[in-house]
Amino acid sequence: MTITAQILEATLAKLGYKFFTEGDYNLNIVGIRNSATGAKVTNAFDDYIAVAYKVAGVWGVKVWACTVDNGGGSARVVAGQYKGSHAIGLHQGKYEALRQVAPLAVERDYTKDGIYNPLKKETGVFGINIHKAGVDSVQVNNWSEGCQVFKRSADFNQFMLLAKKAASLHGNRFTYTLIESKDLMSVKA
Repeated sequence: MTITAQILEATLAKLGYKFFTEGDYNLNIVGIRNSATGAKVTNAFDDYIAVAYKVAGVWGVKVWACTVDNGGGSARVVAGQYKGSHAIGLHQGKYEALRQVAPLAVERDYTKDGIYNPLKKETGVFGINIHKAGVDSVQVNNWSEGCQVFKRSADFNQFMLLAKKAASLHGNRFTYTLIESKDLMSVKA
């Protein structure tokens, strides 16, 4: 998937979301849900996390495989922008990750039929962190009960280096934006 800062900026603008352009390492953390899967529980790392940021006026973009959906149909974050929703902290008391510190909206598979119910949403702090799975995981399984989870631990480590740099410059609060892949804009160079 080719994602540029211009594509992310245009997409977030179209959706009415903020795109951070001021200062070095002011991270735009964007989860991109695979729209082709609809409301089905897939148990696959078939989504992406993109991070766009500037350093000395030059844009950098990283895109990594992840899941923004859980493996078993519990909580799934509703597409939207969640200002200041995450901060660096311990995931399950084990290692540093981005921990949820402000409310997110979620939908669930209440009937356990493998389909999320988009008509019934809950908002709150549920412990929906941004963390890693294994070295190179194939299925989500219990890696996520609603968390946004990197497929490969090495990718997550790169992400956390950026997050720590950003926190040192802008404070330890991060905005997380979740979009559908069908909403990605195409931008001419």
